[in-house]
Amino acid sequence: MKTAFIGLGVMGFPMAGHLKSAGHEVAVYNRSPDKARRWAEKHGGSAFAKIAEAVSGAEVVLLCVGNDDDVRDVVAQALPAMAEGGVIVDHTTTSAKVAREMAALAAASGLSFVDAPVSGGQAGAENGQLTIMAGGDQAAYDRVLPVIEVYAKAVRRMGEVGAGQLTKMCNQIAIAGVVQGVAEALHFAKRAGLPTDDVLAAISKGSAQSWQMENRWATMARGEFEFGFAVDWMRKDLGIALDEARANGATLPGAALIDQFYAEVQAMGGARWDTSSLVARLEK
Repeated sequence: MKTAFIGLGVMGFPMAGHLKSAGHEVAVYNRSPDKARRWAEKHGGSAFAKIAEAVSGAEVVLLCVGNDDDVRDVVAQALPAMAEGGVIVDHTTTSAKVAREMAALAAASGLSFVDAPVSGGQAGAENGQLTIMAGGDQAAYDRVLPVIEVYAKAVRRMGEVGAGQLTKMCNQIAIAGVVQGVAEALHFAKRAGLPTDDVLAAISKGSAQSWQMENRWATMARGEFEFGFAVDWMRKDLGIALDEARANGATLPGAALIDQFYAEVQAMGGARWDTSSLVARLEK
């Protein structure tokens, strides 16, 4: 398909590369033009200085930007230039509200919108092993599925527009609780004088096992927090989830508390540390 990819951060850069490798026509745009040029040099696609130029005639436009306002800005510029009947796929983690707003704008222009946030981090994007949770019209989802499957190990339609973002909120709520549990277990093991490698070997084979334990225990023990998803972004995501919970009546005491723990990590200078840095707060 003729595609455009907007946003070439640590996630978008490799995702767009997988599209090109799979044989799709790919035009790219990034707020920092140098990154778009570097992508084009590496993958052989076309880099553009304006969003409207990048999406001109595109059947599928994919976004992976920062927040709700970034999505609003990109969609406003993209809609007039896209091919008739085209689909916008938003991989940004946003509110469900903005997904519904963008879907309405797209529909008014004869286009479709699919919210499709991802999980799997930078490694998942680089290896084409992301998990994607999507919301949108079934026909639009079916049309873009062969495109987004290129960089995913699992894709699931969760319902109408907004359902993908709501599912991503569930993902972030669950991750926050797991990371805090691993941080406390590691902190306790150190204070108890236990060999942390042996503790990991013992408890990671039982019911305490998790991806966070398997992949972050050792780096947390060494005080290394340079592995992907930053505290700033987690706080953004938890804020979205907590806002949604206030609207739908859900009670999220754990998520609210851990959000404040992440605020303490930010105050320690860890805004760009990865989410496993919760342990640093315990050990400071």
